[in-house]
Amino acid sequence: MKIQKDSTNFKIIKFIKIVIPVSITIFMLSCANSQEVSATPAPKKTINYLALGDSYTIGKGVEESLRWPNQLGHKLSELDYEVASVNIIAQTGWTTNNLLQAVENVETGKYNLVSLLIGVNNQFQKQPFTTFETEFNILIDQCITFAGDINKVFVVSIPDYGVTPFGSSNSETIKKEIDAYNAYIAKQCNKKNIPFINITEISRTLGNSDGALASDNLHPSGSQYEAWVNKVQPTVVELLEN
Repeated sequence: MKIQKDSTNFKIIKFIKIVIPVSITIFMLSCANSQEVSATPAPKKTINYLALGDSYTIGKGVEESLRWPNQLGHKLSELDYEVASVNIIAQTGWTTNNLLQAVENVETGKYNLVSLLIGVNNQFQKQPFTTFETEFNILIDQCITFAGDINKVFVVSIPDYGVTPFGSSNSETIKKEIDAYNAYIAKQCNKKNIPFINITEISRTLGNSDGALASDNLHPSGSQYEAWVNKVQPTVVELLEN
């Protein structure tokens, strides 16, 4: 009987020596895998981007891929965002009123990033400034509706075309009026805590330098739009991360 008992104890000890280390190993591997899963960053959100504006947004004189909204979408893709769409509602010559009419049937709830750049044609056509004020405010509210969140809207300033050959003969007046428009835009954005991104100084710095303008010597080239995007991108990433 003693021999049987010793044999049984030996088997139990042998079983413990085998099972416990294996169990500990499995447990440690399980914990490691769990840590690896939790450490994996969550996938970045899918972006559906709507850009509203005029000739500067539609990229008069440049290829579609070089328009600044398209360049922005490309840069966001390089940062591993899933850019599902970049939709542009803009035409050369559009005023705030033209844009208001064009967005009447925009589908709400479809976009989670919306930009606005408008006003140069109000200035160029010498329309009443009060008209711009009223219509710009409506457009801002519509942008918020389209984005579904005020924190997913940003506004880009009006560039100064007075530095181009087209506007050089009246550059001082254009500069003064563009500054007035941008001051109003900045004020309204500040009231609503919407980012106002000033690319006007970029347009003035680049001016009529080599490669800064499209072939019409009025609108920005793809390389100037790239400079705009480099200024815009950090703010947009901040919006998307919040």
